[in-house]
Amino acid sequence: MEEQVQEVLDKLRPFIQRDGGDVELVEVEDGVVRVRLLGACGSCPSSTITLKAGIERALMEEVPGVTEVEQVL
Repeated sequence: MEEQVQEVLDKLRPFIQRDGGDVELVEVEDGVVRVRLLGACGSCPSSTITLKAGIERALMEEVPGVTEVEQVL
């Protein structure tokens, strides 16, 4: 599952980088994906929207078994 998650994050990365940020996979455990938002995304007020509406939605659609995405600071 971790490899599939990384593939989806790699697809999303150019969009995140365009806004001056990046995303790093920290771990996948029991369907929960933990990521760290870097650069501009780390302190952006819209980071929660990026995380939930963007990253979480894409992962839940494309990777069976993903139930949630959490941000690690």
